[in-house]
Amino acid sequence: MRVRKRTEFMELQAQGEKASGRHFTVLGAPAPGGVWRLGVTVSRKVGNAVTRNRVKRRIRESFRRHVVDLRAPWRVVVIARPSAAEADWEAVFRELGHLLARFGRRP
Repeated sequence: MRVRKRTEFMELQAQGEKASGRHFTVLGAPAPGGVWRLGVTVSRKVGNAVTRNRVKRRIRESFRRHVVDLRAPWRVVVIARPSAAEADWEAVFRELGHLLARFGRRP
């Protein structure tokens, strides 16, 4: 359930829809395979390796909890901003839920 190839990241950046929040930017496009797929980008501007990995774990867990409420499958890439390092779990969960909802929820 991951976006891993650079070509996919670049394709989503060029052609995908964009939703931005305080701590994250989400790029998305409909998934042809019928499965939600997630890519995560956390640059060194966010912090050291420990901080970046914590942010990635929070993003992945938030995605896992929200994906059950989402409708038609999309490929999404979440780009963390430096402020994501100071965000608590609740802020991450709420913001990603709001951003993913822009790509549609089940009726």
